[in-house]
Formats: sequence, structure tokens, C-alpha cells
Amino acid sequence: MNPTSELQPAIRVVMMPRDTNPLGTIFGGIILSYIDQAGTVEARRHSERKLVTVAMHEVKFIAPVFVGDLVSFYTETLRVGTTSITVRVTVDARRGNPPHETVRVTQAEVVYVAIEAPGQPVPVAS
Repeated sequence: MNPTSELQPAIRVVMMPRDTNPLGTIFGGIILSYIDQAGTVEARRHSERKLVTVAMHEVKFIAPVFVGDLVSFYTETLRVGTTSITVRVTVDARRGNPPHETVRVTQAEVVYVAIEAPGQPVPVAS
């Protein structure tokens, strides 16, 4: 059973030609940007504070992403600390071309810290 089958994606994106590298696959940096956005969607469920990304743990690209793939970014909260929130982001791509299989692309743990101007950590809870 696919562990993401019970989860709803935080975001879903169809990959476009503008996001490709010279090899014709999607830039890893584009995927990293969406991982950060998806993680923020999840972290915002736990805090109304301003949140900043402080760490992204071990991102390994398992499979390439192609133009036309529907990429889903699934999130789950792993830990809510005093000033930080850790979110796991799992990324699957449904191939745009037949047979439209779904493949795991990558997974990362992202740590967000609640801040207050001028950037000092504050408790997650308001």
C-alpha cells in the first residue's frame, strides 16, 4: 500500500517546459522550491506566526520529473517544538504519458522556526 494513499497533497503542480534543464527533465531546484512551499502549508496549520525555513534534511532525487507530470507534494507534521515545526514532504509524480504510472520522486524533512521582527525565534503558539 502506498503510504501517501490516505494523505491529501498540500499542493499539486503540472510541470511545464519553462522548468526544464538542458537534459529535458525538471530542475531539482524547482522541486526543492515546491517542497518548501508545501511544507509551509502544513506548518501554517500549527502557527499563525511568521515562519522561516532553517533546514531541509537529506533530499535524494529518486526519479526524474518530466514536462507534463502531475507532481503531488504530501505533507505530515513530525514534530511541533517550542519554536520549531518539522514537516515531512513526500513527492510523487504521476506520469503525463501513458501508462500514467505514479512514482516516488523524493522525500525531505523541513524545519521551520517561528520568528518575530527582527528575526528572533519565538514560541510557535501565539
